[in-house]
Amino acid sequence: MEISWDLMHEQIAACEKCELCRNIHNKVPGQGNPEADLMFIGEGPGADEDLQGLAFVGRAGQLLTKMIAAIGMTREEVFICNIVKCRPPQNRAPFPEEAAACMPYLRCQVGMVKPKIIVLLGATAARYILGDHIRITRDRGIWVEKKGVFFMPTYHPAALLRDESKKRDAWHDLQAVQQKMKELGIKE
Repeated sequence: MEISWDLMHEQIAACEKCELCRNIHNKVPGQGNPEADLMFIGEGPGADEDLQGLAFVGRAGQLLTKMIAAIGMTREEVFICNIVKCRPPQNRAPFPEEAAACMPYLRCQVGMVKPKIIVLLGATAARYILGDHIRITRDRGIWVEKKGVFFMPTYHPAALLRDESKKRDAWHDLQAVQQKMKELGIKE
């Protein structure tokens, strides 16, 4: 069955599949170009995102905006979302049952956007998408192709704010994303 963006947003807004929907201000479905070739998936909304209902708008989001600009793109040209659509308490990582409850929405978003490249921001996003065997420090920067989509795990912008020594590796990952975009004919 074909689903519209409006219907999916209505379903997310009404969702009570897990406890994360309690004590939040806003659901954060994600935003950007609905036909983007490049998608970024993070872990879950933080405090700023919960207040505004938009993904990646706090300090980590500001850094993500700069990262996107560094590869010649704008936030409006990409799609940005998270594994879970509600803020976990104290910004903890989503529990497996919480991620599982939101996964149909994420699969729907990926299916509707049809990105060619998905950048997985942080260990949580990488593990929930690529599998529990993923270790971000070991596996970041390594391409994984699934069903014709190229996945690149890299550090979450919040991790880069906590540990600036990771920025060099993240920059190498972004350069690899930029190179893959050229190979695929995206944004020449």
